[in-house]
Amino acid sequence: MAFQRLDPIDLKILDAIQRDGRITKLALADKIGLSPTPCWMRLRKLEKAVSGYHARIAVRVVAPVATVLMEVTLASHRQADFDRFEHVIRDIPEIVACWSVGGGVDYVLKVMARDIDAYQRLVDALLEREIGIDRYFTYIVTKTVKDEIALPIADLLPASP
Repeated sequence: MAFQRLDPIDLKILDAIQRDGRITKLALADKIGLSPTPCWMRLRKLEKAVSGYHARIAVRVVAPVATVLMEVTLASHRQADFDRFEHVIRDIPEIVACWSVGGGVDYVLKVMARDIDAYQRLVDALLEREIGIDRYFTYIVTKTVKDEIALPIADLLPASP
């Protein structure tokens, strides 16, 4: 995979749009310190690094919610077992994130449910579907300490020689 070379201005543009996806082109140019046309041309060049523009909903303002992290270990580790599990998980809206991980478990899921009862019903339904779950562990989120949406892009780049 070829990575896009980014200069300090590109990094400023990416940082600004990930913090405010609704920023106007004029405001972005002003924030970055470029005139609008060069800023717009750079943004167009960077579009392939942007996977989308989203609104982040303060869900607890809208409804009470239980956030649960769930570790899952599958009984069998053939590719077909992973595929079957992942296919089912993708279609469950309460499962808002799923990561395949290395180590002692196979997956870590983030579940947003109306309450703990609703979460348990979801788990029971998953177990009834027989999608290969051998065991699972539940971690109830009691307090969000940090949940960044803006990525530290400049810090993730390889060091310059």
